[in-house]
Amino acid sequence: EVRLVESGGGLVQPGGSLRLSCAASGFTFSNYVMTWFRQAPGKGLEWVSNINTDGSTTDYAPSVKGRFTMSRDNTKNTVYLQMNSLKSEDTALYYCRCPGLFASGQGTQVTVSS
Repeated sequence: EVRLVESGGGLVQPGGSLRLSCAASGFTFSNYVMTWFRQAPGKGLEWVSNINTDGSTTDYAPSVKGRFTMSRDNTKNTVYLQMNSLKSEDTALYYCRCPGLFASGQGTQVTVSS
């Protein structure tokens, strides 16, 4: 069974940092591109970032570029999203996804508020 489990969300003040994790199981993790998406309250799903299979290439949405860093550890079957300089508009439910398998996790909530 393909499974993606996000963690690391929480409440943080503007300007703060969080690191999200997504643990994968049930498939050969190192063979697949992974992505992060987010959904803010009352808004649609927004793509955040991609990472290729060996972690050498990443892409980011303009809204997070320069502040967020996606990485992966294929020995741990885990992807990460380091989020710095957080803004209130980053408040959302964050999901990791394996597009090649049409699989998503349940999400982890990030709330940026003073």
